[in-house]
Amino acid sequence: MNYTPEMEKAMQQSHKMGFEEYERNLDNRIAVEKRRQREYEECKHMLAEIENKI
Repeated sequence: MNYTPEMEKAMQQSHKMGFEEYERNLDNRIAVEKRRQREYEECKHMLAEIENKI
């Protein structure tokens, strides 16, 4: 996969690892994807709450 320096910086800031480490280590990849899924579900829930209040 080709990735930009900006993508590398975002990965470092968000997950404390670079793309090479993410791609190389399956345990790291699973942990990152679980975290992303959890954050997605939390955001979805917050949006639903906001829409209900409006």
